[in-house]
Amino acid sequence: MRRPALIALLLLVLAAGVGGTALALGATGDDDAQGKTYEIEFDNAFGVTDGGDFKVAGVRAGTTDGLEVEGQARPVAVVKVKITEPGFGDLRRDAHCEIRPQSFIGEYFVQCQPGTSGERIPDGGRVPVAQTTSTIPLDLVNNIVRRPYVDRLRIIINELGAGLAGRPGDLSAVLRRAHPGLRETNQTLRVLARQTKTIERFVTDADTVVGALARRRKDVSRFVREAGSTAAVAATRRDELAGAFHRLPEFLGELNPYMLRLGELATAQQPVLRDLRGSADQLNTFMTRLPPFADAGGPAFTSLGRASDSGRRAVRATTQELDELGRLARGAPALAKPLRQLLDSIDDRKRAVDVDPRAAATDPPAPDRTHISGQGGFTGMEAVWNYFYWQALSTNALDDTGHVLRLNVLVDPECSSYFNHRTGQEAALARCKQWLGPDQPGINRPDPTAAATPATAPDAQATASPRAPSSLTQAQPVLDYLLGP
Repeated sequence: MRRPALIALLLLVLAAGVGGTALALGATGDDDAQGKTYEIEFDNAFGVTDGGDFKVAGVRAGTTDGLEVEGQARPVAVVKVKITEPGFGDLRRDAHCEIRPQSFIGEYFVQCQPGTSGERIPDGGRVPVAQTTSTIPLDLVNNIVRRPYVDRLRIIINELGAGLAGRPGDLSAVLRRAHPGLRETNQTLRVLARQTKTIERFVTDADTVVGALARRRKDVSRFVREAGSTAAVAATRRDELAGAFHRLPEFLGELNPYMLRLGELATAQQPVLRDLRGSADQLNTFMTRLPPFADAGGPAFTSLGRASDSGRRAVRATTQELDELGRLARGAPALAKPLRQLLDSIDDRKRAVDVDPRAAATDPPAPDRTHISGQGGFTGMEAVWNYFYWQALSTNALDDTGHVLRLNVLVDPECSSYFNHRTGQEAALARCKQWLGPDQPGINRPDPTAAATPATAPDAQATASPRAPSSLTQAQPVLDYLLGP
């Protein structure tokens, strides 16, 4: 089998040396990329046809739109494709493209990785052959083991062997681009050689895994069926999934600033990590002392387990009380429903009895359910608290000087009336006054809070004009506002 495979490889190299293809793609980074084209050069465009699929990062982005051969001394293959889906026309200068098999029946498609360069390929631009690879068609490899292809291959090699021997550099470059796996074969073999023991353990453990799968073959079968059902459901949402993939580039673009911030955060965390490294000894001591502490806590958990046994018996003994509570709870809705209706009613501004502008001035903002949009009044709950507030204000007035207690118990009916002007009330004042001293600011002495006036005799102040109001007189408008009409 080695000789036919070598012959097939040489045949593909020969075909790559004499033929080529060019591919044109249309690409931009936004939705306007539909209808645009690009060109991509290949050593070998075997299997590519007009109308074939063109994919970007595994997602179908357009179709092939033409095939031709360019160049004489160094021919390359050129195939044209057109972008038909939005969001996929953003190929960069370092984009890499390849031809891959669609299936085992000989269908092929072109796929490109968009690249990361800051320079975009313009509409109608070209990806050079140095950035492309071509696959080895499996059907050609299978054909060379049958007649008459074996005889034909022998004739071609005999006739063109001298030409191939004269172009070793081109032959090496074509071999590297013919299939990406050829470039990595030696490195793969070296990696496998270093992992021989791991591979040996893998082979040994494979029997154990297969045995476990055999014992749980029903679970495996159920998993396969559920996976099929999941795939069927996902197939019904293929449009949504396609839309998600179309939005993925924009999402990645928006994610980039956050990833930069995350990198800055990681850099800022370096001092913390250095401090953590400096505390490694303490952490090591803590982890060393933790097992003895856990062992010492064992008796406590044992005691807790015994307590839980006692608690379980106590809970079982309360079954009768729980039954009583259950029977009591069945009658609770009869009380809860009217109580809920009462609480809802007394907290509803739509049920306010009087329209009061003070309610709109103190109501909470929208969208609170008690917000007033227009005219309204106090809720029942607010009215209860307003009674206590305004009742306190009516019996304990406040001005800039201090408090005045209006509530007083008097037996004499002449002293029960309230007045705030002395004119005509001198006799009642002399009989009913309860001054705590001979000097009363604002009454028989100047008001210290009023503007400075020339000093006068006490008798003159006692007969002063009513134009100098007392502190109670000054506070009367405030009291009238608070007490309402």
